[in-house]
Amino acid sequence: MCGICGWIDFDRDLEGPEARRELAAMTATMAFRGPDDQGTWINGPAALGHRRLAVIDLQGGRQPMTLHEDGRSPLVLAYTGETYNYRELRQRLAALGHRFETSSDTEVVLHAHREWGKRDPCTAVSELNGMFAYALWDPAKRELLLIRDRLGIKPLYYYPTKHGVLFGSEPKAILANGLAERVLDAAGLRRALCSFAEPNNTVFRGMHEVRPGHIVRVSRDGIQQMTYWQLTDSGHTDDVPTTIRHVRELLDDTIQRQLIADVPLCTLLSGGLDSSALTALAARFSAQRIRSFALDFVGYTENFTPGFMCATPDGPYVQELANFAGTDHTDITLSADELMDRGVRASTLHARDLPFTAGDIDSSLYLLFRAVRRYSTVALSGEAADELFGGYSWFHDPAYVQSDTFPWGNVGVDSARQYLDPLLFEKLELPSYLDEQYRSALAEVPALTGPGSSDPHERRMREVCYLFLTRRLPRLLDRKDRLSMASGLEVRVPYCDHRLIEYVFGTPWAHKNFDGREKSLLRAATADLLPPSVVQRVKSVYPSIQDPAYYKMLRTQLTALVNDGNTAVAPLLSIRGCRGLLNASDDVIWMERILTLQDFLTDYNVSLRF
Repeated sequence: MCGICGWIDFDRDLEGPEARRELAAMTATMAFRGPDDQGTWINGPAALGHRRLAVIDLQGGRQPMTLHEDGRSPLVLAYTGETYNYRELRQRLAALGHRFETSSDTEVVLHAHREWGKRDPCTAVSELNGMFAYALWDPAKRELLLIRDRLGIKPLYYYPTKHGVLFGSEPKAILANGLAERVLDAAGLRRALCSFAEPNNTVFRGMHEVRPGHIVRVSRDGIQQMTYWQLTDSGHTDDVPTTIRHVRELLDDTIQRQLIADVPLCTLLSGGLDSSALTALAARFSAQRIRSFALDFVGYTENFTPGFMCATPDGPYVQELANFAGTDHTDITLSADELMDRGVRASTLHARDLPFTAGDIDSSLYLLFRAVRRYSTVALSGEAADELFGGYSWFHDPAYVQSDTFPWGNVGVDSARQYLDPLLFEKLELPSYLDEQYRSALAEVPALTGPGSSDPHERRMREVCYLFLTRRLPRLLDRKDRLSMASGLEVRVPYCDHRLIEYVFGTPWAHKNFDGREKSLLRAATADLLPPSVVQRVKSVYPSIQDPAYYKMLRTQLTALVNDGNTAVAPLLSIRGCRGLLNASDDVIWMERILTLQDFLTDYNVSLRF
């Protein structure tokens, strides 16, 4: 796991001192993603930077990595992520005559492109099972490929320039180059406000995100996008028992693959079905006793108040599963003071590169990952299980399912109308933007051809599942990646294995909900691994602090901000609406958003163009 960045300029030699300084500045922004090593490669119009978090082949995996072969032009790779099937690919490539100098998966990716990407790079990328984002430069073709994994687990951004492109794992790497403007316009603010992931999910003007399952080809002729993977209909014909068995087989194989590491590995445990199942599987297949970590807040279990999709505290279930599976368990317990610490909030903001964060959820995740990093370099986490298996209550509520918009609604629109300046809100055109993005997403949904294809409810649930996997999940994966890599922790997500995603997505909703509960398939496939209480536990979302002291500190800070009319954020706000927020509202989300927006405008030195 690492951070990458680079610069292609077809009308300039980048080997001079000025360009080298620019590349060094870009690479330095990736230091948290790669604390173990750094490297650069510059030749003619191409400059690549890399910061390394060493996980596999600690000595031999240095980057950028160049593949030299007798009589053939080199290939240069800056890679971040993990290719879980690299050992099988290495054997296949060796049988075809390829010679390897390291035991790293990075070198395998290089040889895969040499062998299978001769005519079409999509062929080579399709061989990879993993989470990855990488840049491949071919000096002979003078061509750059920017490649992102199928689900978008690892981030990758690019910024077209007059004569080429800038790219990086995070926007901050691109912004470190003087060619990139720091501009927030209406389009960027719209994307930040709405609770779904637009395919071009960036907030800085002129910057783009490489879409999941896509390749961006950059040459002197311009920039071209290619699709190498997308969700399709499988025409699923397996019955429920067969489907359950195959889900378990895929999980067994995926967990075993993702346990491979040359550094300490652990799991993140919430006591819910998703994290408990992967922790139990990891404990079963690991050669060493698995460490597990859970998040808690001071006094949370003792003073717990049920809320939306949060009926029970995690603590008792965490302890029961840890004892049942025999893990070496640690609770990371946080206080309101830690969550409101200015340094923590600044680190969270700069990890996300967004005008808005999720407040205490983001801060607590950052602190959790920072604590885990003291013990482990790699962690397994349960993201995607809810989106894949139908875990949220939204999947099971007809009012949300049949609503003519994203099934989880959009808290951004109505609240924005209250708290933003009326003229700004009118310019943003949020309702029409929301509808446009919803219609665009629906147009992508593959037609249902398997059992139940004539059933209107099955067709609608296919749409709902697609929306969750392609418009909600990417935001959660981005949050996980940014906040974990800010501490140099690699978090792997077994439920995002593309084979599992493809199989379960193609499964009829009647199978996914065969016992009338959420996540029926996952529960049935892993019930033998878990204590009965965990098997039967109702879905509970990631916890949010319930300490009144936290809300008091939040309100105090916002009061000071609203009363100061000279702040950067003041022109964007409805002061009347914000005073109402302070006096009569418990809309904690927007309290957090306004405070974060102020910090973003100040710290990132952005120009506003509305």
